[in-house]
Amino acid sequence: MVRARHARGAARRVARGREPARGRARRHQGAAPREQRRDARRAARPGASRRARFLPQPRRSPRVGRAACGHATGSPAHRGRDGGGDAVDRAGRRAPRGRHIAGDRLGWGVLGAAWIAGRAVLPAIVASRNGRLVSIASRDHERAGEMASQHAIPKVARDYDEVLADPAVEAVYIPLVNSLHKEWTEHSLAAGKHVLCEKPLGMNADEAAVMADASRRSRRLLMEAFMYRFHPRMRAFVEGLRGDERPLHVQASFGFPLSDPSNYRLQPALGGGALLDVGCYTVSVARWLLGEPDTVLARARFDQKTGIDMSVSSLLHFSSGGTASLWCSFESAEEQGVTAVTPKGTYTLERPFTAWQDPHDPYQLMVESFADSVRNGTECEVSLDESIANMRALDRIREAIRV
Repeated sequence: MVRARHARGAARRVARGREPARGRARRHQGAAPREQRRDARRAARPGASRRARFLPQPRRSPRVGRAACGHATGSPAHRGRDGGGDAVDRAGRRAPRGRHIAGDRLGWGVLGAAWIAGRAVLPAIVASRNGRLVSIASRDHERAGEMASQHAIPKVARDYDEVLADPAVEAVYIPLVNSLHKEWTEHSLAAGKHVLCEKPLGMNADEAAVMADASRRSRRLLMEAFMYRFHPRMRAFVEGLRGDERPLHVQASFGFPLSDPSNYRLQPALGGGALLDVGCYTVSVARWLLGEPDTVLARARFDQKTGIDMSVSSLLHFSSGGTASLWCSFESAEEQGVTAVTPKGTYTLERPFTAWQDPHDPYQLMVESFADSVRNGTECEVSLDESIANMRALDRIREAIRV
């Protein structure tokens, strides 16, 4: 009788979807791993859907479109981040853990100890699945040593040439002032290194073309470090503006206050000026959405002492029929955004150029993409033709404001 009652109780528990805790049925499960039994129990409990993200799940079909693109006028952009997450899944940027062994990681050297290197790019390389820091050099040797300590860089070289002579360095990141981009990119390519160079690629389109030729001759990759183009939120925004949603007009702005005269951005000889430093972003996103401009009008405000362009406003007409109004400045409060006016609505993406980790790190996505291109022998996602075309558009704006 006792055994019969136990059997009836076990049957009732099975009927309810719960495995018996004791008795003969438990012994029949002995071959199953403990973890599988635990996961099965958890999945049967109320609220299991909240934990499901920790268990293997079937891939959902991506949803990228108007909802992922920001918002129509008057409605919040609450879907932009989720759409961006889907975009990352589709791009397959995150490899499974353990896929890349240490010896397969791209060895990076760093030429310069600029703020952007320590703030964003070096941490991105450290966190990347396929890169490792090998060596750094700077004219300020002490600052290079500090960065090496912060980011566990094994070697602080005496100068840039020592970095380029290191056989463990396969690629270099160049965060130098704009006027030195061409020189050290050419040196690096000649030394057999792949190059990730900070934007703008050169001082003008002619320099960018020479750098591109050097890359092709050396059979080494060269890419402009436009990290914003790798952010899933930005990609989802652009992807949603296709077909019937193709923009009629684009507005883009990027400004922040800058008054320290010693800052290289305010020194003409070093390639300073608002247009090259932050205007390159606004031109890039307008071209990404509309194509190449056929007409350019522009006005600027200049510093009376240095002649540096402090603010630049541009109106561009494109062969596609669209127009763009672009603005960049070193005189304003912090401001950046992009708005696209389409036949079906107006969409805005706030802070599109320096989203940092929101929640994805565009710098990490950029360096991983570059390392993948090196390892796979494929073209970089920001192509040299794209970089030259962007410099050509910037040149036309500079001609219009006579810089």
